[in-house]
Amino acid sequence: MAQYPELIRLTCSVDLNCPEQSYIEKIVPYLVGVWIDDYTGNNRSADIIETRVSEFSYLFDVGAERLIAAWGISKGKNPEVRPKDRMKGHPLGAGPLYHRGHAIPHTLGGPTDINLVPQLGKINIGPFRALEKKAVASPGSFYFTYWKYQGSAPTRSGHPVQTPTGVDQGLMVPGKPPVVTHYGN
Repeated sequence: MAQYPELIRLTCSVDLNCPEQSYIEKIVPYLVGVWIDDYTGNNRSADIIETRVSEFSYLFDVGAERLIAAWGISKGKNPEVRPKDRMKGHPLGAGPLYHRGHAIPHTLGGPTDINLVPQLGKINIGPFRALEKKAVASPGSFYFTYWKYQGSAPTRSGHPVQTPTGVDQGLMVPGKPPVVTHYGN
């Protein structure tokens, strides 16, 4: 699990009249720094990019073809139908105990493709779901996932799907302490 020693202090400094701007200016730079430091500690040749899809941001290691982190601000329940046919085309590759887990839940507006990660089914439809539901029920909250990998990875396409060894899941609701939970994968 990455360490977030400044997260409580930063969360307390979020402007309750304009939390989204505070998240963007204070929380995101801090979290991205923590994630990159933690990730590159085991993956020194990482080729990290940040991209934005469907109002959510993603850190991706292009060379290792790994999703590192995803984050964004809840707009409440996503009314769109889950694209099951599109998800079927995403490789699973981690075995029968794994699902195509969403880094940002579909119910929050998370897309497929870059947003799908091999995730243990017992975590995906178990304890992970509770914080996802709370994020959906808390428009204006800040939700994130940070995916942990064991060591460095092979580079470029043609290699098996990269399976995370763990994930940090976090939620910051304006005016409340942050919740960050780590799950093995």
